[in-house]
Amino acid sequence: MEVLIKLNRLGCAVRLHKGAARRQGLHSASGGKDFPPISRLNVQQATVLWEQQFRQCGVPEPYLSSQYIMAHILGAKTMASLDPVIMTKELTDVQTHQFWELCSKRLARMPVQYVIEEWDFRDLTLKMRPPVFIPRPETEELVGLVLAGFQSRQDSTVPGLRCLELCCGSGAISLSLLHSLPQLSAVAVDRSPEAVNLTQENALRLGLQDRLEVRQLDLTVDRAVLLKECGPVNTLVSNPPYLFSQDMASLEPEILRFEDPAALDGGADGLQIIGQILTLAPHLLKNGGLLYLEVDPRHPPVIQQFVEKEKIGLQYLQTNNDITNRPRYCVLQRRGAED
Repeated sequence: MEVLIKLNRLGCAVRLHKGAARRQGLHSASGGKDFPPISRLNVQQATVLWEQQFRQCGVPEPYLSSQYIMAHILGAKTMASLDPVIMTKELTDVQTHQFWELCSKRLARMPVQYVIEEWDFRDLTLKMRPPVFIPRPETEELVGLVLAGFQSRQDSTVPGLRCLELCCGSGAISLSLLHSLPQLSAVAVDRSPEAVNLTQENALRLGLQDRLEVRQLDLTVDRAVLLKECGPVNTLVSNPPYLFSQDMASLEPEILRFEDPAALDGGADGLQIIGQILTLAPHLLKNGGLLYLEVDPRHPPVIQQFVEKEKIGLQYLQTNNDITNRPRYCVLQRRGAED
């Protein structure tokens, strides 16, 4: 079998060739180490080779990138979960081809989550593919905050418990909540057809499709439909686009080239979609229902000032910090006449 990898414009090997002359490419990429021909590489040699190739070409997290991709090829989550003996086993032709192809994608700065087409979110494994937004660790913390809110209010025992997720992406938040609360049903909304399709696929794979309704709606143009068909709910949760437009250009190539910019760009002040959610929430939540938002650290005081000034029917309850101690989550409550 011949493994072909061409050069990208950075001068990094994107395809390596087998054979005597081709071994020079291996030597160059490996910092001078004497690797055998590609067809006889074992697991450890191939993993180290591509780690060094990633490092040479400036790919972030070169070690983890190579490790995750190799683990995926071997049918595991992580290399640490495998028997150490595996590291000395020679890769088959099929495994070699798969590993080279996936590493080539990572070399082009495709995020590892898209390369291996899945990622773990809390205790779930979700399918991932571009351009659907990849859930970050901060959003796992958001889910934990929502679950704690259910427990503290004893909402988890309320019949007909219902949640609405706006800007659902892969469905990570809704599916994680459904997995943790068997009596919960949810509606997940996104403007992107790719996101809606991926959320439906993830729900089906996890066996949660019967308790999740997925809708393709745009908050800015489908407000009437959203208000009529998606409420009332006990809890509204969202990780909306909240980056300031001016910050978009400074994002890593992994984000700029592959993730949907509409899932990231929140407008000049990062509040374009958040503002829509704040005005919709009082009409979607039951009385006493809670709104949870993941936002930019600059947003919480602005959001609090807005709801207190505009009297839109929400009470600002608290700001919670993320694991890096940055103000990241806003918790608000609907107040008004009983439903």
